Amino acid sequence: MTGPVRLKQFRTRRAGFDVVRQVRWTALALFLVLVIGTVGFIVLGLGPLDALYSTVFTVTTVGFQEPYDLDTAGKIFVILLMLGGIGTVLYSLTLLVAVFVDGHVSTLWEGRRMQRDIDGLSDHVIVCGFGRVGRASSRELDRAGRQIVVVELDEERLSNCPYLSVEGDSTDDEMLRKAGIERAYALVASLENDADSLFVTLSARALNENLLIIARARTEEAVPKFERAGADRVVNPQRLGGDRIAAFAEQPHVVDFLDVAMHDANIEFRLEDFEVAEGSLLAGMTVRDARHHEGGGAMLLALREIGGQFVTNPPQDRIIGPGDAVIAIGTDDQLRALRQAGQQKGPQLPPSLSINP
Repeated sequence: MTGPVRLKQFRTRRAGFDVVRQVRWTALALFLVLVIGTVGFIVLGLGPLDALYSTVFTVTTVGFQEPYDLDTAGKIFVILLMLGGIGTVLYSLTLLVAVFVDGHVSTLWEGRRMQRDIDGLSDHVIVCGFGRVGRASSRELDRAGRQIVVVELDEERLSNCPYLSVEGDSTDDEMLRKAGIERAYALVASLENDADSLFVTLSARALNENLLIIARARTEEAVPKFERAGADRVVNPQRLGGDRIAAFAEQPHVVDFLDVAMHDANIEFRLEDFEVAEGSLLAGMTVRDARHHEGGGAMLLALREIGGQFVTNPPQDRIIGPGDAVIAIGTDDQLRALRQAGQQKGPQLPPSLSINP
């Protein structure tokens, strides 16, 4: 199955949780009435079954003949049991009807089903904040085929969200756990202010040390703070917007081409990046051999060693090492073949013949 999981939008509303609490408290009150009534009738001299039977028909007002003779204390007990029990039963029935009429049952059922679907995800992307940046990020991730879980506190923003979602505060670790952060591939922190996004970054890094975290910074001063908090990438939309405007003014065709290559599914050639795995077929090859590898043909535009700088237009005899990031352009088939070569395990060379880039 390709593409992200699509479900009818549902949000676990706080009102739904209130109903669950009300049902639990009402059930507890009804149970206590039955226990108190049964114990009371046992004290009055009835057997356990007759005591429970008497309690039930007393609080339900069915009006059967009483199987007991009561003294003054017994009559007072029955009166109190009727007043307390009948009120509890009527409230329970009223709440039960309201739950079904207002659709809370279906809402809670859908909530459990959505949570089960989220619990079954792995390598998905969690988007914290569904404002303009969060929506745009989700749309592009969706287009790329990534599964998405949105975490948002604002119910109105979630009203048109087509993705799996959790309604709650992203700064709450429990909400991140509900979104499956332990199994996620990446997290996008794009909340209303830098302080909240920074807090989410700290929490996310503590919950999953291997998570790719991309944070939105509203000011340049916040960028180093996000980096210290554990963000792998920090994006300032205002700065990116300014750079993009300048690029359109200076090199509009280059910008258009990059947009098309990155986002237009109809174009034949696409840009893609991946990391070369240890012991893969691609590790140890030259750039020339990689391009002419069986099923290949993609052009390697740049290489980047771990923690190093980009080597653009790498020499044809440049050795590709394990851990190198590869940026290539080609058709979907060419890129797929190159990516598989960079991930598929190849024959191991003897130590004397192994190549150290």
